[in-house]
Amino acid sequence: MKRLVIHPTDESTDFLAPIYNRLPDVTLVTTGCSRLELMDMIDEHDQVIMLGHGTPGGLLNVSGFRAGMYIVDALVSEALAAKDNSIFIWCNADQFVNRYKLKGLYSGMFISEVAEASYFKILTDQDTVDRSNDTFAKLLGDHLLVSDAMNEIHTSVGHQYQLLAETNDIARYNSNRWYINK
Repeated sequence: MKRLVIHPTDESTDFLAPIYNRLPDVTLVTTGCSRLELMDMIDEHDQVIMLGHGTPGGLLNVSGFRAGMYIVDALVSEALAAKDNSIFIWCNADQFVNRYKLKGLYSGMFISEVAEASYFKILTDQDTVDRSNDTFAKLLGDHLLVSDAMNEIHTSVGHQYQLLAETNDIARYNSNRWYINK
């Protein structure tokens, strides 16, 4: 399976690399890509994995892909609509996915920083956040290595991440925001 990974360069989201760094046949795009080039790459790949910071409007353009606030937005959603196995991991990706009726695995408001936890009145420390981040990324990467069945991946990652959620408030919060659209 040819995979396109869109992961804008941003030190605060480096923890997401285990999702894709062991997968075969990956095209990694971190910066320096126009919207037209990106849409062509989406068409040429079997799966698109989008990771980083975002809003309901899309995946934020934090590393200078091109001019504009987003690298993945409403205009790119048309190309993504042809895929049934995309992965959208950014805060509030659920609103983007549902608005454009896209298919695949996706997150809602996923806490990945202490400041975000504080905003949602969750008292935590950096180690707890890191454990949640690292566990989720490793689980998703492990399951993508052995399966391309989205239902199976969603269920397995969810169940295993839920084990951490028993003792980790961030994982507990995030576990309730891990979705699939078929």
